[in-house]
Amino acid sequence: MSNDKAQLAVIGGGPGGYAAAFLAADLGMQVSLIDLEPNPGGVCLYRGCIPSKALLHAAKILTESKEAAELGITFSKPKIDLDKLRDWKSGVVGKMTGGLGQLSKARNISFIEGRATFADNKTLQIETRGGATSKLSFETAILATGSLPAVIPAFDIGSERVWNSTSALEMRNIPKNLLVIGGGYIGLELGTVYSALGSAVSVVEMTSGLLPGADRDLVNILAKRVEAMFHAVMLDTKVVSMKEERGGIRVVFEGDKVTEKEQVFENVLVSVGRTPNSKNLGLENTKVETDARGWVQVDAQRRTAEPNIYAIGDIAGEPMLAHKASHEGRMAVEAIAGHKVAWEPRAIPAVVFTDPEIAWCGLTENEAKKQNVAVEVARFPWAASGRATTLGRSDGVTKLLIEPGSQRVLGMGICGPGAGELIAEGVLAVEMAAVADDIKLSIHPHPTLSETVMESAEAFFGQATHIYRPKRK
Repeated sequence: MSNDKAQLAVIGGGPGGYAAAFLAADLGMQVSLIDLEPNPGGVCLYRGCIPSKALLHAAKILTESKEAAELGITFSKPKIDLDKLRDWKSGVVGKMTGGLGQLSKARNISFIEGRATFADNKTLQIETRGGATSKLSFETAILATGSLPAVIPAFDIGSERVWNSTSALEMRNIPKNLLVIGGGYIGLELGTVYSALGSAVSVVEMTSGLLPGADRDLVNILAKRVEAMFHAVMLDTKVVSMKEERGGIRVVFEGDKVTEKEQVFENVLVSVGRTPNSKNLGLENTKVETDARGWVQVDAQRRTAEPNIYAIGDIAGEPMLAHKASHEGRMAVEAIAGHKVAWEPRAIPAVVFTDPEIAWCGLTENEAKKQNVAVEVARFPWAASGRATTLGRSDGVTKLLIEPGSQRVLGMGICGPGAGELIAEGVLAVEMAAVADDIKLSIHPHPTLSETVMESAEAFFGQATHIYRPKRK
């Protein structure tokens, strides 16, 4: 058993872990990065964000080829080579993770492929895939072990026909019909992929609407398109049992709106959220504390109850987003380096990569109501956007949440193609405490979807060029 030393040990090579390790190396620290994969990347690159977005791009091409008929352009029916599609997706993952491996080497980071557990607050025990063990002594550590798909025991029936998000991305087959349990962003994104590939997709959600928690005026636009795209959307409905039989999974539903109590699906995707990966890390050998849901408790600098151990990303609480993890990781490193920093972002963007996309940042209307915060909402419908019309996608909306007195921008919400790209302007506006005038007076290029942001600010004053709204009193 060898015994190595590190100034900083980063446990987990996802977007939070490798961002932290890279910055620490740039600041002159001697860094060890430990992960089970051969290169950095984590769940996001290997089994999450990147492969899903690659497949969503393929789905977009398929969808647009069908919609082109409305423009007078027709194509023959697409032929899907599943092996080639799978290889292309894997190639995207390999290119990105391989690039991160090269960046790690260029920074002289000691990358260790293995599983790390705490022996105490200064020592990690590392087991490689081959079974060899070693010890790593460290001065400071950052926990960045991420999350894994949540499991509901009643749905864990030991069948290969029942998928989670990871197995769904493996693209083993294109089922004739697919049930997605859970109307959140992961289920809707993967449902979009399989629907475009030819599966009859049904979604079951126990609440009264898709994407619970998101603003309804954004979700309602998406819901109309989803209902047209999917075979069925079952709201206020529960899955009470699943049983494998020849040819599929028999699912029993319960709810006032259920019309067909029992149905058989070739495959079932269970997508009911994610849970922090905080077990089996040897945390009991340290002072690190977790709450009832498994999240590691941290302070404003992401420091745990063990002063030399930090935690970032999914393991440190919601929102469980890759970009949040990256920024937390970099901030934690700055704290370790002695900089005066604290985790206090005003706007963490969220994007749902469905068709259309939904994105928001800062304060939402739902949160404003719950917190009893007075806001004025300025909306610009994409039906009045020249660029949206040329794209044949005039069903979107851009809206700003504005503080009545100061006219400061508190939040932004967008539904439409490219919403995930447009939302960054909202993040900057909220973080910089911009007022509605700042956005209104910033010249946006024409014709673009970004103009909808400018015109929503103009709408606040009753002065939008392409819509009529009475002036503010």
